[in-house]
Amino acid sequence: MPFKADEAVRINAIENDTPLSYKKLNQLIHDEIEKGNKRIILDNVAGQRFIGAALHGDIKIYINGVPGNDLGIFMDGPKIYVNGNSEDQVGNTMNSGKIVINGNTGDVTGLSARGGEIFIKGSVGYRVGIHVKEYKGKMPKLVIGGVCKEYFGEYMAGGMLIVLGLKISDNTIEEIDDQKYGNCLGSGIHGGSIFIRTEDVPEHMLGIGAKVIDLTEKDNKRIQPYIEEFCTYFGVKEEIIWKKSFKKIVPASKRPYGSNYCIDLV
Repeated sequence: MPFKADEAVRINAIENDTPLSYKKLNQLIHDEIEKGNKRIILDNVAGQRFIGAALHGDIKIYINGVPGNDLGIFMDGPKIYVNGNSEDQVGNTMNSGKIVINGNTGDVTGLSARGGEIFIKGSVGYRVGIHVKEYKGKMPKLVIGGVCKEYFGEYMAGGMLIVLGLKISDNTIEEIDDQKYGNCLGSGIHGGSIFIRTEDVPEHMLGIGAKVIDLTEKDNKRIQPYIEEFCTYFGVKEEIIWKKSFKKIVPASKRPYGSNYCIDLV
């Protein structure tokens, strides 16, 4: 089901059959916010970059179309809902807020995120969750309904990544029987946790510095609120998720490349 706003200002991202430049579209968004409008619908979005860049506060943006790279970059507080797919680097260096994608995203989603939440109905590309980090009460969370590709959670320093391995459409929910993740899973991880809804993660699929363990009851309780929220957004019955167990990928040490550092420089 598409995300809808009851009362909002509408901006058309196409003019005379030509997509607006990303600069013009973003300026129109800022103009409306300066007028006090905090609920905005963007129609016919066609690859414009930097939507929601550095916005903060109680703002909601509903996007009909496909936003370009760096959706929600540096965002601190707003909520963005996308009826469609999104391109690369969603939530780049995001500080807080929420991004919900009713489709797939490209590569490097969540790059260096410091907080906030990203929910993706479908699948994601390469190097998703790279360099995510957490500090005190701030912790980024990514929940992915489909599958992820290689180098998922690379160099993680904190945060929580969850992969469900489902193919979700409006009327059906199917298990994805193929592999739910790519090679080099958690390569260089030294903080945070990756949760994969699967019965096994072979050691040869792990990246340097990563290890796989079983979940505890505490882990299940920890991820449950985010799975529940994901199910609310995309019309999934939560009991379907829990029919399969999860595996948890965590750091094997705090210095995964410690043996490669130079000791004697003379």
